[in-house]
Amino acid sequence: MPSLKEIKGRIASVNSTRKITSAMKMVASSKLHHAQVAIQNMLPYETLLEHILKSFLAAEAEAQTIFDQERPVKRVALVVFSSNSSLCGGFNANIIKTMMRTYDAYTEQLGPGSVEIYPVGRKVAEKARKLGYDVKGDYASLVDHPNVRECIDIAMELGGKFADGAVDRVELIYHHFKSAGSQVLTRKQFLPIDLESELERDHERDLTSVIATKESQEYLKRNRRKKTVNAQGEEVEPLNDNFLVEPDMNTVLSQLMPKMAHLMLYTALLDSVASEHAARMVAMQTATDNADELLRQLNLQYNKSRQQAITSELLDIVGGSVNN
Repeated sequence: MPSLKEIKGRIASVNSTRKITSAMKMVASSKLHHAQVAIQNMLPYETLLEHILKSFLAAEAEAQTIFDQERPVKRVALVVFSSNSSLCGGFNANIIKTMMRTYDAYTEQLGPGSVEIYPVGRKVAEKARKLGYDVKGDYASLVDHPNVRECIDIAMELGGKFADGAVDRVELIYHHFKSAGSQVLTRKQFLPIDLESELERDHERDLTSVIATKESQEYLKRNRRKKTVNAQGEEVEPLNDNFLVEPDMNTVLSQLMPKMAHLMLYTALLDSVASEHAARMVAMQTATDNADELLRQLNLQYNKSRQQAITSELLDIVGGSVNN
């Protein structure tokens, strides 16, 4: 059995660790709140652009551009989002495993040298370079400071490669943020844009809480999209807008489609950043809870050892007095 001094040393060590994990949990909670605010500020633009595209494509069946046309796949680009630091549970490990599986699948199908990686985050960039992947660029700064301008630059670079035929498909791998307790690992096609799936994708997010509870994890099950209701309280179907296309359809789509691509990339970045902070918050909360449990056990062990030492001393005293 360890001595009282050893137990006291362990208690002091665990207490120090608990202070660190508790502080990191509070920092992650604060950063998560800022990330949620960033997503909330972006949502009105996302909603309006979705409405415009959905209504326009419903009204103009022949609307089509180079960015939504499927073609034979010979080369693929993967945009993979991770964090710059660790201590966030399985956040980075899940992203890296999905990247490796996707890379291996495309390499087996298309041959060596057919996949290039655009890493957004230091962890995935380091792993991709270590594995010998074809890594393009360094976008680690985007994770700490999400920037619309840089997202547009990346989208324009990928769009240019797609238009020139340098790549035939671009995919995003990231975590979709649903709530503080639920982040969904997502693999989504970026180019060519699958408008039907993009307009029907999961938009649900809980941006009101930074507490990871069982109730927050069940948010989507309890909150569904509200249906459109008229003044009489009756459910109604929204009508498609009527569009007069000026100067021509190609010009309009050439403006709308890049904006859609920019939004998809920026949304993925914000989702990934929020998911990282949520995952770190949950991991640090779990570590703090484990430290509390370990402290409880160590204190119990310390009290038992102390009581045993006192009992032994009393027995020695009593035994000595009897012998005398």
